[in-house]
Amino acid sequence: QVQLVESGGGLVQAGGSLRLSCAASGSTSSINTMAWYRQTPGKQREMVTTISSTGSTNYADSVKGRFTISRDNAKNTVYLQMNSLKPEDTAVYYCNAVVIVTTSLVPTPYFYWGQGTQVTVSS
Repeated sequence: QVQLVESGGGLVQAGGSLRLSCAASGSTSSINTMAWYRQTPGKQREMVTTISSTGSTNYADSVKGRFTISRDNAKNTVYLQMNSLKPEDTAVYYCNAVVIVTTSLVPTPYFYWGQGTQVTVSS
């Protein structure tokens, strides 16, 4: 089991910056990929960015060049630095961790989610 707690959300003006944190606890040594997703009312949750256990990153086109994900394995924490924020970045941001359990040579992914943190960007 993995528990995730996000922090750092809030209200910011367009063009501003915020830094989100996600602290993991529990079976943290089993975490593979960590990620940030976001969701607005009436829409599906969308992937913002991912980071693998080796540090490889992936970003949604809408945030490339503005957002940066980083991971401190010693602190079991992943960060999301958000710069040049736009009103369309307003959403609830969720931290995600993927644990892969291999049984009889068959890998099975398990997904864990934080409670979410609200980010609001005013125009």
